[in-house]
Amino acid sequence: MNAPTNTLSVKSITADFLEITKARLAVSVVFSSLAGFVLGVDAFGVGSWLILLKLAIGGYGMVGASNAFNQVIEKDLDALMDRTKNRPVPAGRMKPNTALIIAGLLTLIGIAILYSINPKTAMFGAISIFLYTSVYTPLKTMTPLSVFVGAFPGAIPFMLGWVAATGSFGIEAGTLFLIQFFWQFPHFWAIGWFLYEDYEKAGFFMLPSGKKDKSTALQIILYTVWLIIASLLPVLGFTGDFHIASLTAVIVFLLGLWMLFYAVKLYQTRTAKAARTLMLVSVSYITLLQIIYIIDKFLR
Repeated sequence: MNAPTNTLSVKSITADFLEITKARLAVSVVFSSLAGFVLGVDAFGVGSWLILLKLAIGGYGMVGASNAFNQVIEKDLDALMDRTKNRPVPAGRMKPNTALIIAGLLTLIGIAILYSINPKTAMFGAISIFLYTSVYTPLKTMTPLSVFVGAFPGAIPFMLGWVAATGSFGIEAGTLFLIQFFWQFPHFWAIGWFLYEDYEKAGFFMLPSGKKDKSTALQIILYTVWLIIASLLPVLGFTGDFHIASLTAVIVFLLGLWMLFYAVKLYQTRTAKAARTLMLVSVSYITLLQIIYIIDKFLR
């Protein structure tokens, strides 16, 4: 009779750990780092695969720590929103101190593993955790500029992979950063749009104009255009060792038009459904873009 109870307990603890670290989000962020590494590495050997594994574990620790700290800081606000009220801390399944211990351990483990790759990778990982927890999180209840601030730690993972592969930060890593930086805006403003009422309960300011209006929708379009331009920079020959073929640039451009179509559709309809669709398209866009870049590298 005790076995099922213990199994259920293990399952619940695992589920809470995955939720406190936002596992699905963390995995997608780690994927960005791995994509950046593959783009930056010269050739794959045993050492490269070991670094890739370290980057995956260290990257998860970095993102998981940021999310855990965030949920401790916002526990009272999370309790007000339907989307977050069942998270481990606001729901009372996990004590704040326990969550803090988890966040602290993930920080130490994550940074230590990233440092074993190279010091610059660890430095950018630490900067990401600091900006997310100490700057972005408090600003969410103060100003829509929080999204701008949050775009910095959000853009670090893609270029972190390149830094892990090369040990340096140059024009290549900067380009990867720029691409994911511009991507943050249409992505998070789309989320802020269809979750507007829920965010309002906690007093979060996510949309640039503060409202679901044409001004916000127009800015989503403008940042999507900037994203498309940034994504095409590697074809121009000014981004060092990170470059793509002309045919690949055409595919990237068409991919960008696909996302721009849904950004314009949101401007036209200004509905929660259109915003949700744009959010899903934006997730597909960044993943497909990274895959296209990788395929281009190995086909040339």
